[in-house]
Amino acid sequence: SLFYCRRYIVRDSFPQQIQFADQKQEFNKRPTKIGRRSLSRSISQSSTDSYSSAASYTDSSDDETSPRDKQQKNSKGSSDFCVKNIKQAEFGRREIEIAEQEMPALMALRKRAQGEKPLAGAKIVGCTHITAQTAVLMETLGALGAQCRWAACNIYSTLNEVAAALAESGFPVFAWKGESEDDFWWCIDRCVNVEGWQPNMILDDGGDLTHWIYKKYPNMFKKIKGIVEESVTGVHRLYQLSKAGKLCVPAMNVNDSVTKQKFDNLYCCRESILDGLKRTTDMMFGGKQVVVCGYGEVGKGCCAALKAMGSIVYVTEIDPICALQACMDGFRLVKLNEVIRQVDIVITCTGNKNVVTREHLDRMKNSCIVCNMGHSNTEIDVASLRTPELTWERVRSQVDHVIWPDGKRIVLLAEGRLLNLSCSTVPTFVLSITATTQALALIELYNAPEGRYKQDVYLLPKKMDEYVASLHLPTFDAHLTELTDEQAKYLGLNKNGPFKPNYYRYLGLPRKTAKPG
Repeated sequence: SLFYCRRYIVRDSFPQQIQFADQKQEFNKRPTKIGRRSLSRSISQSSTDSYSSAASYTDSSDDETSPRDKQQKNSKGSSDFCVKNIKQAEFGRREIEIAEQEMPALMALRKRAQGEKPLAGAKIVGCTHITAQTAVLMETLGALGAQCRWAACNIYSTLNEVAAALAESGFPVFAWKGESEDDFWWCIDRCVNVEGWQPNMILDDGGDLTHWIYKKYPNMFKKIKGIVEESVTGVHRLYQLSKAGKLCVPAMNVNDSVTKQKFDNLYCCRESILDGLKRTTDMMFGGKQVVVCGYGEVGKGCCAALKAMGSIVYVTEIDPICALQACMDGFRLVKLNEVIRQVDIVITCTGNKNVVTREHLDRMKNSCIVCNMGHSNTEIDVASLRTPELTWERVRSQVDHVIWPDGKRIVLLAEGRLLNLSCSTVPTFVLSITATTQALALIELYNAPEGRYKQDVYLLPKKMDEYVASLHLPTFDAHLTELTDEQAKYLGLNKNGPFKPNYYRYLGLPRKTAKPG
């Protein structure tokens, strides 16, 4: 089948010890109204981060009324959505049409699904960044036969006009830019807890949706066939559940697939790090001293981009193999304490917590820029900055000055949240690769016969990764070389792939032991 591979899946056996945040926020209790310049923003260790009403992009037609307090309907009379302004749908549709031009694989899947609906009967609940690229994925899933309900995994990354366009098209979407944390959980709950609709598939980015269902509606997992997760944070949570024996459905680890690691994590961040920094600070990179915390795929992309622009780049790393890669790539490996007083920019991309502490923040030079390229807000200890002796000053959307009593200030971007999707955009073509991988993973889990996958976390088969890559090659007018029968026999390969064994390590991929599924 063009839509799923059979049983050549490997199980990733490397457990991660990242604990769930204990979410005590009651989604059904509305917060008191917060002024636009208020600094009493809530802090969470989930990927929701804190609330800043000033961070939302607004045009002259927007008002301060919460979307939860508005009565809106689309042109078909449906009110099963909650977006900023349904009247922005036409603008969002134009953005989606632009994105379609750069997402050839998803468009190819739509064409190939005209006679077959591999997701017929699928009811997918999703929690990802709601952008034009996600809209193309959602509409592709709809074309493949699925019903979808969607919330945002980040309170700053939603494009309001795109959410409006999806709502106008009939998708139940609950998201807007600048949600409070209460709004965030309320939106997720509206996607899940709806009368007469039971999800049977989960597509998650960060694990908050999965966590919410486990916490509030565990009985739903009796009908859920599988989870597809694309982020480091969410994958860590899945491995934690698996190790504890609490993972009750199969899960697909998309984050560690070749097509996610090598393209989205690396190439996407290589381009979008500069875009996010430039849009928020208008800075020049030449000659700036930068420390990048973490030299995984995201760190590699950030370092490569900044080095190419003439920055002096330092790297911090705990893994000796990644550290050696950084050294061989020409970067100085340091401890953060060694350079914190001199660097102009601090970028975190580790997936860990408290990488930049209050002690580090106190020692930074005046006007140092601090930002995060990881999914969650745990890497920079922003909570420690919310004290009476420090003054917060909003500069522009997603940019704050935090000012010390002696006048020193740092420039904090997106309140320590994911920089590129909070402050700029990311390359559509790269997201096409990830979105296609997500779609195929959903198809595979949904169509798998009972018993093929156990209650565990699986990697995508190499054949599926190769298929995703092949769907994108025509964009470059690229022509693959084909093995002769003699060459295939010599290498011991099938002429049609897979061309690499499961243990093959593409440059920069995580070193994890895979066992046959």
